[in-house]
Amino acid sequence: MKSVARLLAAAAIVLVSSGAHAATTLRIGLASDPNTLDPATDGSVYGRIIFAALCDKLVEVDRKMQFVPQLATEWSWSADRLALTMKLRPGVQFHDGEKFDAAAVKANIDRYKNMAESRRKSELAPVKSVTVIDPLTARFDLERPYAPLLSILSDRAGMMGSPKEIAAAGANFARRPICSGPFRFFERVDLDRIVLDRFDGYYDKNAAKVDRVVYLPITDNSVRLANLRAGQLDIIEQLAPTDLGVARGDSRIRVADSVSIAYNTFTFNVANGERANTPFGRDKRVREAFELAVDRNVINQVVFNGEYIPNNQVEAPGSPFHFADLPVPKRDVARAKQLLAEAGAPRPQITFFIGNNPIASQVGQVVQSMAGEAGFDVKLEALDGPTMVQRSQKGDYQAAFAIWSGRPDPDGNVTFWFHCKGFINWGKYCNDKLDGLLERAQQVTDLAERKALYRQAAEIYLADRPHMILYHLKWFWGVSRKVDGFQPHPDGLIRVTGVSVQG
Repeated sequence: MKSVARLLAAAAIVLVSSGAHAATTLRIGLASDPNTLDPATDGSVYGRIIFAALCDKLVEVDRKMQFVPQLATEWSWSADRLALTMKLRPGVQFHDGEKFDAAAVKANIDRYKNMAESRRKSELAPVKSVTVIDPLTARFDLERPYAPLLSILSDRAGMMGSPKEIAAAGANFARRPICSGPFRFFERVDLDRIVLDRFDGYYDKNAAKVDRVVYLPITDNSVRLANLRAGQLDIIEQLAPTDLGVARGDSRIRVADSVSIAYNTFTFNVANGERANTPFGRDKRVREAFELAVDRNVINQVVFNGEYIPNNQVEAPGSPFHFADLPVPKRDVARAKQLLAEAGAPRPQITFFIGNNPIASQVGQVVQSMAGEAGFDVKLEALDGPTMVQRSQKGDYQAAFAIWSGRPDPDGNVTFWFHCKGFINWGKYCNDKLDGLLERAQQVTDLAERKALYRQAAEIYLADRPHMILYHLKWFWGVSRKVDGFQPHPDGLIRVTGVSVQG
């Protein structure tokens, strides 16, 4: 009933917005609500979906995962790779009418680096300063060579907010985010809806094909699909693999899919406060035993109809940075029990945070059952996404089932989680040798050298097991036949530019 009420509210919004012409609205069903609408503090894939329409970035990533212009039209590295110079797009304005220029780039990067609540600090730590060369030229001056910088600027650290608004709002920017994307913020009702309206001042007049985009968080996969089939939604994300048969059999909708750079992982609290004081947190033998008790192939078959890719590494098979000679361990219950006995923890108890949606629940239950056969007492606690992130960041967790949407550069798939100062290192795992390898990999561009460094890094995190990566996803979207122009993307984000809806 709550989901129905949301959709009725969204319909009412559409009617109110109708003016001289019949307004067109694109309604998107999300699996969860974003935790915040400030690029400085956001940490969820759902926030990134909203930002794809709201906040343009300096650099975009195309469907081949190549870096392409957005707010920056071109860029070049200095010979010593200690400076990145960007030429900026002319004629761009923010949603409040303020002009986008090099001074705006500097203001945003300074905020990301210096604001107390910013989660972009570690990503931008190698950036010493931004120099305004002229109104349409900005130079990033670095403390050291930093190969992932373009990747960083293709995500939230490259999103530009109005300097006037970020100065006035400070940490409250998320309440009324003002960026420069093709759609501007209209309203947000937490856990209910986020509404964006077309920005008529956008530099590309043909980018926005609809007047309004309404995002509706509906955690239940079957409810999202039912609303799509009933015509109450136009696009849904994270279509469950178990629902593919139903979706493909409905002539009113089509299924779009893409290979994915995203993965799901169990992150363990190994050093973040009192809740790390468990056998899991203290002894990596217990974490190894847990991994040996679980069969990733069973999870893939039971929950995902065999559609996903069982994996133990941050990079998917086929990537230059995936190492086939470090394979997924086979299930070995006897060895798991032996390790628990050696660790003096024959029946360790642990509570896993899981998302409050059927897919996460199924994964949790399958893992709970398999681990129980080895002696683990696993309890499951279902939470909405923002609450899980908040509690995990504070160390108020033992283990959490998390998704990482993936990044085009390998640094963004490992450093954020595993570096001592990684911005999503919830469990405060820290290994100085691993940090050294990751920092060296950031400074080189030679593929062979980077591969060697990331292989050594993989050997360390796979042995220490602060995470147990389960699988890489495949993205599935359900799309109404009334929708034109939707393009699936490996990063899982919904880009609404060019998307139209027939009346």
